[in-house]
Amino acid sequence: MPEPEPFHAPWFPADEEIAAKLLSQPLDAEQNARIERLAWRLLAAMRAPKSMASVEALLQEYSLSTREGLALMALAESLLRVPDDSTLDLLIADKLAAGAFDRHSPASDALLVQAAAFALGLSTKIFAADETPRGLVAQAARRLGAPALRGAARRAMKLMGGHFVLGQTIDEALARAAADERWRYSFDMLGEGARSAVDAERYFAAYAAAIEAIGAKAGARALPQRPGVSVKLSALHPRFEPLSRALVLRELTPRLLELARLARAHDLVFTVDAEEADRLELSLDVIDAVVADSSLAGWDGFGLAIQAYQKRAAAVVGHMEALAKAHDRRFMIRLVKGAYWDTEIKRAQERGLADYPVFTRKAMTDLNYIACADLLLAAPRIFPQFATHNAATVATIVERAGDPTQYEFQRLHGMGEDLFGALLAETHGASCRVYAPVGPHRDLLAYLVRRLIENGANSSFVARAADSATPESELLASPSEIIGEAARARHSRLPFPADLYRPLRTNSKGVEFGDRDALAELLAERDAAPAILHAAPSSGRSARPPRELRSPIDSSLIGSVVEADVETARAAMATAARVFSAWEATAIEARVAILERAADLVETRRGALIALLQSESGKTLDDALAEIREAADLIRYYAEQARRLCAEENLPGPTGEDNRLRRRGRGVFVCISPWNFPLAIFLGQVAAALAAGNSAIAKPAEQTPLVAREAVALLHEAGVPHGALHYIPGDGAVGSALVADPHVAGVVFTGSSETAQSINRTLAASNGPIVPLIAETGGVNSMIVDSTALLEQVVDDVLASAFRSAGQRCSALRLLCLQEDIAEDALAMLIGATKELRIGDPRDPSTHIGPVIDSAARARLCDYLTERRAQGRVLYAGEAPQSGSFVAPHIIRLDRAGDLREEIFGPVLHIAKWRAENEKDLSTLIDEISANGFGLTMGLHTRIEARMRIFAEATPAGNLYVNRNMIGAVVGSQPFGGSRMSGTGPKAGGPDYLRRFLREETVTINTASFGGDARLLAIKE
Repeated sequence: MPEPEPFHAPWFPADEEIAAKLLSQPLDAEQNARIERLAWRLLAAMRAPKSMASVEALLQEYSLSTREGLALMALAESLLRVPDDSTLDLLIADKLAAGAFDRHSPASDALLVQAAAFALGLSTKIFAADETPRGLVAQAARRLGAPALRGAARRAMKLMGGHFVLGQTIDEALARAAADERWRYSFDMLGEGARSAVDAERYFAAYAAAIEAIGAKAGARALPQRPGVSVKLSALHPRFEPLSRALVLRELTPRLLELARLARAHDLVFTVDAEEADRLELSLDVIDAVVADSSLAGWDGFGLAIQAYQKRAAAVVGHMEALAKAHDRRFMIRLVKGAYWDTEIKRAQERGLADYPVFTRKAMTDLNYIACADLLLAAPRIFPQFATHNAATVATIVERAGDPTQYEFQRLHGMGEDLFGALLAETHGASCRVYAPVGPHRDLLAYLVRRLIENGANSSFVARAADSATPESELLASPSEIIGEAARARHSRLPFPADLYRPLRTNSKGVEFGDRDALAELLAERDAAPAILHAAPSSGRSARPPRELRSPIDSSLIGSVVEADVETARAAMATAARVFSAWEATAIEARVAILERAADLVETRRGALIALLQSESGKTLDDALAEIREAADLIRYYAEQARRLCAEENLPGPTGEDNRLRRRGRGVFVCISPWNFPLAIFLGQVAAALAAGNSAIAKPAEQTPLVAREAVALLHEAGVPHGALHYIPGDGAVGSALVADPHVAGVVFTGSSETAQSINRTLAASNGPIVPLIAETGGVNSMIVDSTALLEQVVDDVLASAFRSAGQRCSALRLLCLQEDIAEDALAMLIGATKELRIGDPRDPSTHIGPVIDSAARARLCDYLTERRAQGRVLYAGEAPQSGSFVAPHIIRLDRAGDLREEIFGPVLHIAKWRAENEKDLSTLIDEISANGFGLTMGLHTRIEARMRIFAEATPAGNLYVNRNMIGAVVGSQPFGGSRMSGTGPKAGGPDYLRRFLREETVTINTASFGGDARLLAIKE
C-alpha cells in the first residue's frame, strides 16, 4: 500500500464556511430530547450539594472574575518555587493585599476551599491598617509569626497540588490510581518544554521510567483498558519549532520511536499530546515517521491528541485514518477542545496572519468537537477518546456513539469526578480515563494554574456550572442554537489580525512559518530575487570610484555603491530646498496615498528585500521578515498621523475672533540611519519627514547602502517626487556636510552616542535657525529577575533579547541581574539553552544567529572577549564558523551590576547577581544600573505586583518590559526610544514623533472688523 501524503490542510478556512457546513447537520427531535434529559441529570450531579469537589468548588468560591481568584492563581503558580523567605513574604503579602480574602469562609465542605480560606482569609484578618506588602507581612509576623504565615500558605498550595497532581512520583501515582478502580489512567510526566539537551534527556528518562513502572503494574487487561502514558514532543527536543524541521526529524524521531517501542513492549496506551497550532504540521511529520517503522506493526496502542478549537481538526482526523489504513493499524485519538486559545489569538495578531487558526467563539469549538467526534466514531481504525468536562457534550456523544465499549471519555485528575461518576452509574459499559499529572508540585503548579484558568474562563462550562446563578437551560443550550447562523460564527469583538490597530494603521502581513506552503512561497520569492545590485547617488555625479560591498556571511561580492562626495551632498540639499515648497503644498490626502502605496510595495517586494537584508546585513529569515513588517507599519502609521495632525484645527477664543492652528513642514530633513535596521529605521525616518511635508535627504549607513537604495526606489515608484527625496550614500564626511549645510531644517539620527553628540555640536554651532535633532542611540540595557519568576519563561525571553539579531539591536539585553537565590539554576538552564542556538548562514531558515555586520565589528568584539577571558570571566563561549563575520554567543560574569558601563554591541550577555533581602534592594539595584547614564530599555521578571510598580517608578528607561522579552517594539503600541544618553525623544512609532517634524502656525482673524460680529448678532434667544 502506498505511503500516505504528508499532512496538508488550509490554515485559515473561513469560520462562516465551516459553520454553514456544521449547522446543516441538525439532530432530530427525539435525539435532542434524549440528549437534553441525560445532560440535565449529569449537570444535576455536578451541582448536587456537597459534591462540588476540587476545581469546581475552588472556582465557585474564588471566581477568576474576582481579584481574590486571580491572586490565588498567582500564588499557586509561583509560591512553591520561591526559595528565600524574604521574597516569599513579599509575594504572599502582595497577593493577599489584592483581594478581600476575609470574605471567604473556611466552612466549605470541600477540603481544598477550607485550606485556601484558612490560609489566606485568616491571614488577612490579622493584618493591621498598614496595607503595603512589607507592612502586611510585618503585622502578620508579629501576630501570627512569619514562619507560620509562610507555612500556612505553603500547605494550602501543596494541598492544591495534591488535588490536581496524582503523585509526585510515578510510584506514588500508581498507588493512588490502584485505590480507585472506576477509572482508567493516562499518566503524564508533566513539565515545561525542554530548553536544553539536558532537559530533553531528563524528560526522556522520566517517560521511559514511567513506562517501565506502569507496565510492571498494568495487570492482565487488554487494550483499550490498559493504562497509558502521555508524552509532549516539546519536552523531548529543545528546538521543537517549524524552522528547525530537519534537525527535529533527525533527532526527535528516534527518541519518540524508542519510547513507543517501550510502550509497545508493555502494550500500553501511548499518546502524543497536542502542541500549539504552528507545531501541528511538524508534530504530524514526526508521528508519520514513527508509525511507519516496522517495529510497531500490529500494535494498536499508539495515539495522539487533536484539538477541536483548531479549524484543521477535521483534516487531522482524516489524516490519521488514512495513516492507520496505510499501515494496517488502529490508533487511539484523544479529542480535546484545546488549551492555548488565548495564546493562539495573540500569536496570530502579533504575526499579522490572515486569520486565526482557531475558532474565536467557544460555541464554534463545541460544535466542531461534535463534528470531529462523528468522524472519529465513523472511522473503523480509530478508537476515540473524548476529553471533555461539558455535560452537554458528554450527553451528545453518548447519544450519537451507540456502543459505549467502542470509545471512552477522559477527564483531568481533580476535575469531572461527579460528572463521570454519574455517567458510569447509569450507562452500562461506559468508561472514563483520568489524565493524571505526575511530578513535584513546585514544577507542575504552573501548568495546573493554566488548566484552572482555562476552565475558569467566563466561557468555560466548568466555571459557569460552578456559578449557581447560571440557569441550567443556558448551560445546556446546544452550540448550534448559540451560533444560530453562519454569519455569527466569529466573535464580534475580535477583529481580524489585519484590523487589530485600526484606525491608526493596518497591521502588516506576516507569514506563519509552521505552514509549509507559506514558508515555501516566501523562500521562493527570496530565491528569485537578483543576487547583485548596484547603488549610486541620486543627485549629480560623484568623482568617487565605486566601492565594492561584500557579504558579512562569506565575504562574497554582493554589489557596489558609488558614494556621494561633499559636493554631491550639497547639491542634493539645494535641490531639496527648492522642491520643498511644492511638496509641502501637496494636499495631505495625496501625500498619505503615496505613502500607503509605498507600504504596499514594501510588502509586495518582500522577497527581494529579504534577499538584500540577508546578504548585506546578515539577517535571519524571521528577523528579515519582521523588519519588512515594521517598515510597512511605520510608513502607514506616520501617514495616518499626518492625516490627523496636518488637518487645520479651530481653537477657542472670544466672540468676533477666528483662531486656527495648522502644522506644516519645516524644510529639508537629513535622515541618517543605522546598519542594524537598514530598512525599518531608514524608511521610518524618511516616511515621517515626507508625511509631514518635508523634503528628505536619506543617508544610509556605509555598510548597508543597497537596502536603502531599494527602499528609496520604492518610494519614488509610489509617487514621491525625486526632488523631494534624495539618496546620498557616503562616509562620515558626507554626513557631516549634510548636517552642517545651511539648508538643513532638521536632523533625525539613529546610531552611536558619540555621533549624536557630534551632530548636536555641529547644529549648535550654526548661526542659522535653531534646528531640531531627533536622536536615538544605544544603551546598557538590563533585565532584573527575582525568585518568583518562572525560569523557563525567563530563559526564552533572555535568549530572544540578548542573542536575536546577533545582539545587534539598540534594545538588546546586555546585562542580566539574577537574584542570587536562583542564579545557579537560572544560569545552568540559560547556558544549556544557549548551546542549542544554531549560528551560521542566515539564509538557512534554521539558523538562529547570523553574523555581525562586518569584520571590524567582529574584531572589536573579539578583542573585548579576549580581555574578559584573560580575567576569567567567561562563563560560556559558543562556537562560530571561521569564515565570515561570525561571533558566537558569550556569557560573561560580572561582580556587580554597575561594572558594565559601555554598550557591547553583539551577542554578549553579562550576568550579575543581586541580593533581595527587602523591597529596597530592587530600588538600590535600579539606581546602580541607572548610574551608567543610559536610559533605553529595561526588563523585569517577577510575580510581585508591588515590585512592578517600584520598577516603573524608579527606572529611567524609555521602554520597560515586565515578564516578556525586551525587543521588537510594536509601532503604535510600544513607541520606542530613550532618554539621557540614549536619545532625545520623541519615541519612534509613537503619537508625538511626527510633531517634531512639523512647525506650528496660528492664524487669528478679527471677524468683527467687517462691521460687527454678525455671528453673535444672529444668535437667537
